[in-house]
Amino acid sequence: MNAKVLTLIPARGGSQAIPKKNIVPLGGKPLIAWTIEVARRTPELEIIVVSTDSAEIAAIAKQYGADVPFLRPAELARSDSPTIDAVLHALDWLAEHRDYRPEAILLLQPTSPFRSVEDIKAALRLYEESRAPAVVSVTPCHPHPYLAYRIDADGCLEPHWGKEACPARRQDLPHLYYLNGAIYLVKATVLLAEKTFLPRGTRALIMPPERSLDIDEPFDLMLARCIVEGNLWREPSRSEVA
Repeated sequence: MNAKVLTLIPARGGSQAIPKKNIVPLGGKPLIAWTIEVARRTPELEIIVVSTDSAEIAAIAKQYGADVPFLRPAELARSDSPTIDAVLHALDWLAEHRDYRPEAILLLQPTSPFRSVEDIKAALRLYEESRAPAVVSVTPCHPHPYLAYRIDADGCLEPHWGKEACPARRQDLPHLYYLNGAIYLVKATVLLAEKTFLPRGTRALIMPPERSLDIDEPFDLMLARCIVEGNLWREPSRSEVA
């Protein structure tokens, strides 16, 4: 893949639930370092760019070996700013200032510290072999959405989907997945035309729950620290991912 793929790590400075979330300590290093390091350990990735509005994050990203050629404009780093706008800004800047136009964009969010080199390689292989417009990582839903309940006006529990929607046996439930936020790989022309990482025909890369933790709330960070400090995370082999 080489320089045909732009690896982009979006990391704005502000965060609400966890202050300075993208550089909060995890396992003795800033959270964003986990993502930069896994990208740098992936031989297929040459160009690794961090898009941030924060000079502090930029300095840390450079320390761990990422390229930070610009600071993202403040209007693209608000809590309600769509990630796609930051990606389009990065593509425009690189095209204008470096004459670089990648064939594909690999978005790696710094809030997914446990994705592995083999997960990234699997996404690249699936993208090439399937010729799909995009590949996105997912993980099985747990608990299953069909088991959800709602509370009615009288405070009583009611099956949200109705009793007929839920099979009597859990093993008969349909296989459902949610986006785990770890890997988004999309063809550049498709992204520019459709402004989405989920165009029609997107293929799914299934990742297990233990590598799908997305740090969004304080509890997620506490869980990640328990995993790291308890030596419960390890890098999988290709046979475990393929």
